[in-house]
Amino acid sequence: QVQLVESGGGLVQAGGSLRLSCAASGRTFGSYFMAWFRQAPGKEREVVASISRNGGTTYYPRSVKGRFTISRDNAKNTLYLQMNSLTPEDTAVYYCAAKESDSPTYNAKLYHYWGQGTQATVSS
Repeated sequence: QVQLVESGGGLVQAGGSLRLSCAASGRTFGSYFMAWFRQAPGKEREVVASISRNGGTTYYPRSVKGRFTISRDNAKNTLYLQMNSLTPEDTAVYYCAAKESDSPTYNAKLYHYWGQGTQATVSS
């Protein structure tokens, strides 16, 4: 069992940056494969980045590759998402999520632990 709390969302102009954080409770943060998802109004929840348990491998969809960077600090029980070159299409609620198996997936249903989300809004 792990509890996740996101922070760092806000309002930013197109071309700007945001750095999101996800603070995890519990003693086994390093045992979880972690991911960032986002959901915009009227759209399905989609993964934007994920990272292996030890931080050695990261995964990104083509839509954000080169702009977003996921990282983790297991000693601090914290997950990060650095978002650069933002566009209005990046506007969404961003969620962090965790699952036990150390492998990537596009299927949000395989993640059993979720934060409450943080809103990121990009103006034109």
